Amino acid sequence: MNQTDPLSEALGNVRLSGAIFLDAELSAPWGFASPPASAGAHLIAPSAEHMVLFHLLVEGRASVRLPGQPRLALEAGDVAILPLGDAHELWNGRGAELTDSSALLPKILEGAVVSERGGGGGPVTKFICGYIGCDRQARRFFLAGLPPLFKVNIRRGSTGAWIESTLRHLASDREPAGAGRNALLAKLAEALFIETLRRYMSELPRQRTGWLAAARDSAVGRALGAIHREPAHPWTVASLAEQAGMSRTVFAERFTRLLGEAPLGYVARCRMQLGARLLESTDDTVLEVALNAGYESEAAFNRAFKREFDVPPARYRMQRRRGDRMAADSGAQ
Repeated sequence: MNQTDPLSEALGNVRLSGAIFLDAELSAPWGFASPPASAGAHLIAPSAEHMVLFHLLVEGRASVRLPGQPRLALEAGDVAILPLGDAHELWNGRGAELTDSSALLPKILEGAVVSERGGGGGPVTKFICGYIGCDRQARRFFLAGLPPLFKVNIRRGSTGAWIESTLRHLASDREPAGAGRNALLAKLAEALFIETLRRYMSELPRQRTGWLAAARDSAVGRALGAIHREPAHPWTVASLAEQAGMSRTVFAERFTRLLGEAPLGYVARCRMQLGARLLESTDDTVLEVALNAGYESEAAFNRAFKREFDVPPARYRMQRRRGDRMAADSGAQ
C-alpha cells in the first residue's frame, strides 16, 4: 500500500499566509500583554478567516500564559503556539510591567518587521513573533484538538534548526529591506509553523485524540490522506476501510474516536472545502463546481453548502472576491 502524508495533503488544500511582525531583544524585566488576534486580524490579514499566533524564543528564557492559567516556561529553541490566537501574556523577570502589544499595531501595519530593544538591564531574551493566517477549514482540520497554548522545541531536528537560523538572520537584519525580503519571511513563517506541527505530531502521547493524532495513526492516516487527495471520489466506509487495511467496523470506530466524527461526515466537509476553494479560484458555474466537488446535482450541493457556510454558493463567491479585493487594496496603500 502506498505511503501517504495526510498532513501535507491537508495543508495543500487550505490557504495559509504567514508573516513575521516583531524581532525583540529585551533585558529583564520586560513583558507584553497581547489582546486576542481577532482584535486586529481584520487590519493585519484582511483575507484570513482565522489567525494563529506564535513566538519563537531565540535566546534566553521567558514565560507565556493564558489569562487565569499556569505559566508555560520557554527556553531557546522553543516555539509557543496559540492555535486560537487567544489573549495572553509574554514576559521575563519578576515585577515585569506588561506593555499592551496592540501599541505596536501602527508599526506592524506599515509592513516592516518591528524591532524592539530595551528592558530593565537583567538577563537578555531574544525572540521573534509572527502569525499564520488561514481559512476556517484549517481550524476544523489540522488545528482541531490542539490545546489553546503549547510549545515545541524545533532545535531537536535539523530542519527546524535550519528554519530558525535563517529566520533569525533575516528578521534581525538591520540593512534596508531588499526586494522580496518580506515575502521570504512570510514563507519562512509558514515553514516554521508546519515544522512545529510535524514536531508536535511526532511527540503526541498515544492516548491523545484530534486531527494530528489521527494523521499519525498508520491506518486512519492512510484513509485521511486518500480523502484529502481525492475528496470528490465516491468514498464509502468500506472503501476507506480498505485504504486503512481494516474491517469496516474497526475502522469506523477508530476514525470516530480519534476525530470525533464519522468517516462520511468528514468526507462531506472535505468536499465543502473543495467546493469553496473552486468558487474562490475559478469561474466555473455552480453546477460545474458541484460536480467537481463530488455532488450529483447543483441542488444537493447548494443545500449542503448553505448548511456549512450559512450562505448559498453564488453569494459566498461574491463575498469572498469582494473581501480579496479589499485586502489587495489595503495592501497597496
